[in-house]
Amino acid sequence: MGQLLFAIFKTTRPRQWLKNVAVFTPILFTGKFFQPAFFVPSLWAFIALCCFSSSSYIINDILDAAKDRKHPFKKFRPIASGKLPVPIALFTSLGLFIIGMIIAASLGTTFLLLSIGFICLQYGYSLVLKHIVVIDILAITAAYFIRVYAGEAATGYHISVWLALAAFSLALFLATGKRRAELTLIQGYQGIVPKDTRDSLSHYSEKLLDTYTAMFANSTFITYAYYTFLEKPSNLGFFFKNYEDFGVGLPDRKWMMITIPFVLYGIMRYMQLIYEGKGESPEKILTSDIPLLTTILLWVGSVLLVIYGIGG
Repeated sequence: MGQLLFAIFKTTRPRQWLKNVAVFTPILFTGKFFQPAFFVPSLWAFIALCCFSSSSYIINDILDAAKDRKHPFKKFRPIASGKLPVPIALFTSLGLFIIGMIIAASLGTTFLLLSIGFICLQYGYSLVLKHIVVIDILAITAAYFIRVYAGEAATGYHISVWLALAAFSLALFLATGKRRAELTLIQGYQGIVPKDTRDSLSHYSEKLLDTYTAMFANSTFITYAYYTFLEKPSNLGFFFKNYEDFGVGLPDRKWMMITIPFVLYGIMRYMQLIYEGKGESPEKILTSDIPLLTTILLWVGSVLLVIYGIGG
């Protein structure tokens, strides 16, 4: 029984829940993160998206079981390896879907509609979209982007257009990087060709994915830099209440610009990992690579300091 429960838990891919942290973006950058009235709905939104994500991952693993058995790492997944029977996996997927819908309905019509769009996109990706070149990358990107706007729907707070563009560019960067790393990984194993593990991979060349990756890395950095410079302070900080004498020489208190170096290093480090074939699972890289994880923590700390300590 214990092994079965562990297999179910592993199939829900809890590491992937990290992607759903994007729902906290609106309240984090508008200075409302530590206010229960906005944090609690965001937390419920996070739980709902985790249920939807896990439900779709289970369906994906069922559909991909045959191909996963040919993959150097995916062959150890519970469904592909036979440790989790398909009927139990389907029941678990349905249960998570129902729980997610109940939570989504409680968060309002807009969030419910976004949730329906999200789950349709996830199922559509597993069934069809992941097999279509370019569309597969755009589908992954759209799922990232919906998460951000689901956070807006749950709280009523909106992010600036430049931050939205930065989030969109980052999603494209992560999606193309994922494909590039998959291609690098598969090419490193004799007897395995890209088409055996993912149909669309056989239509991507290294040069094309390199171009995509560089393009979206640049757009991520540029749009984020614009955001830090153009965004207006959202609130007073904890440490400083009077800005007349503080921040001389920085019009409109552009303190968010101090977070740019962390973003720049993070992009460069992630690209290095991609070309080493380690970026197939972005959420795994983000939690296991010490330099990248340290950079993310420093970036989060600097954002909190600027928005909640200095005040913008």
